[in-house]
Amino acid sequence: MSESETVSETAAFPTRLSGRAVCVAGLGVSGPPVARVLLAHGARVTVVDGRDDEATRRVAADLRAEGADVRLGAADTPPPGTDLVVTSPGWRPDSPLLVAATEAGIEVIGDVELAWRLKPADQIWLAVTGTNGKTTTVRMLEAMLRADGRDAVAVGNVGTPVIEAALPDEKGAYPQLLAVELSSFQLHWSSSLRPHAAVVLNVAPDHLDWHGGLESYAQAKGRIHAPGTIRVANTADEWSLRLAQAGDATAPLIGFALDTPRPGELGVVEDLLVDRAFVDDPLHSAEELATLGDVVPAVPHNVANALAAAALARSVGVAPGAVRAGLAAFAPEPHRISHVATVGGVDYVDDSKATNPHAAAASLASYASVVWVAGGLLKGADVDDLVRSAAPRLRGAVLIGQDRARLRDALAAHAPDVPVVDIADTDGRDAMAEVVKAAAELAHEGDTVLLAPAAASMDMFTDYNVRGDAFTEVVRGIGA
Repeated sequence: MSESETVSETAAFPTRLSGRAVCVAGLGVSGPPVARVLLAHGARVTVVDGRDDEATRRVAADLRAEGADVRLGAADTPPPGTDLVVTSPGWRPDSPLLVAATEAGIEVIGDVELAWRLKPADQIWLAVTGTNGKTTTVRMLEAMLRADGRDAVAVGNVGTPVIEAALPDEKGAYPQLLAVELSSFQLHWSSSLRPHAAVVLNVAPDHLDWHGGLESYAQAKGRIHAPGTIRVANTADEWSLRLAQAGDATAPLIGFALDTPRPGELGVVEDLLVDRAFVDDPLHSAEELATLGDVVPAVPHNVANALAAAALARSVGVAPGAVRAGLAAFAPEPHRISHVATVGGVDYVDDSKATNPHAAAASLASYASVVWVAGGLLKGADVDDLVRSAAPRLRGAVLIGQDRARLRDALAAHAPDVPVVDIADTDGRDAMAEVVKAAAELAHEGDTVLLAPAAASMDMFTDYNVRGDAFTEVVRGIGA
């Protein structure tokens, strides 16, 4: 599809929504704003959700008051007359309703695809996906764009659903630029998405139950490299580079890594972040963008995030000074390798967002001597490679959660001399007090007690935020 065909389809889509019978599958984060956007464009909207709890009923009541038909409880087929289904990202492709819609010839799209079709033709999307680092990179990118005076908004899993960018503000205006965080689920349900530039930061096993395997998961991520999209690749990540190379060969391919950049790349020279891609003469010149000191925290995987954000920003002409100013203005999200306190010469760091082995590996690699707090729901992930690579820097380990035995076995096999404390208590906040006490006893001056669980939190906590909050509260208590 050419750019002119994409714009034509985008311009016509709102008109085609008027009077159409659209089924919205799911009342999660994206469902209500999707329903409201569809109603604003004159669609006849039916929302279905298998849940029928009090919180869902409250959301349903609000949408009914706005004109939607909301049906709670099991729904295995689209309502009669449906000619479009917009699914929430978490609904699996084998969900009965989505299978039935496909078999009936009804188009199924996601919230991002709907937002893309509704966007103004001149709005530019800069897109980010990957197993880890998406939110940080999108926030850095937004800060760089704003530092350059651009009308830019970060959307996705950063507080503002992508679909909300399809609605104008009170003055009828839309943001000029979107820094878009995209999940593999959202990309699976997108077909006409064409960002100006895009990056797959990294790929490691995650959500394999949803996608059916690593190859399918990675290929969903790779859909971000659409025809005409400038491809940005982490040259140190095999999948990132492979997916970018498989994209549109006529579009530029820009690499980034933590070493000296070659022409067409961004990288690091001594303590400088350097651009040899978006300069007049990449063969003979380079542009200084920032220093390592401008990246907070300046750990390797976060520097990589900064380079990815800079590449996307530079693709739309952001000035070097704005890259640096954006990094200076950027405030890391909570629970992402956040320094909590130093007590008795021991640093305590909260990286509760490290919910899979790939993220935990990056976190562990940032410190020389670690007492590791790990465990939770591993979701089938293998931890042997993680423990094997981290073993030389482990001072000790404190294990929590449902799948801690698998971590204990991996430590016994690959780090047999590392002392391990097993916390059997599953009462979240009480258990965390035991965790911090045990970690403090294992740590020596100069060590880092690192909460990087490599696992999801829902066996003991509501989410990773609550887990990180519990750790932070206990640590600050001992440091008071």
